[in-house]
Amino acid sequence: MRKIAAAKIDRGIDKSESLQDIDTAPRKPAPSTFLPHKGQRRKPGTGCVSQINENLWEGRYSPKLPNGDRLARNVYAHSEKECEQKLAELIVQMKAEIAAQRQQPQAPA
Repeated sequence: MRKIAAAKIDRGIDKSESLQDIDTAPRKPAPSTFLPHKGQRRKPGTGCVSQINENLWEGRYSPKLPNGDRLARNVYAHSEKECEQKLAELIVQMKAEIAAQRQQPQAPA
């Protein structure tokens, strides 16, 4: 950019085309190849999946109960896909339990 600016200034002062070898046109960068990557954030209510070691994955789900507490449960599997399936089953089961708790009448304190 400095060379281009200097060439423009020189042309303006000299009123001549003495430095024609410098290309003043802006160059376009080479197009990059798009590589999608898996985001680090999951949607709310889907739990989390993490790799404990090379052969073990952990899925964790901890929803809020009707009384405001959090109840955490974990599932373990040998592959990420299997862990996702187990976690989905756990979420369905826990949501059913929470719905059953909400249906029960509250005991006076």
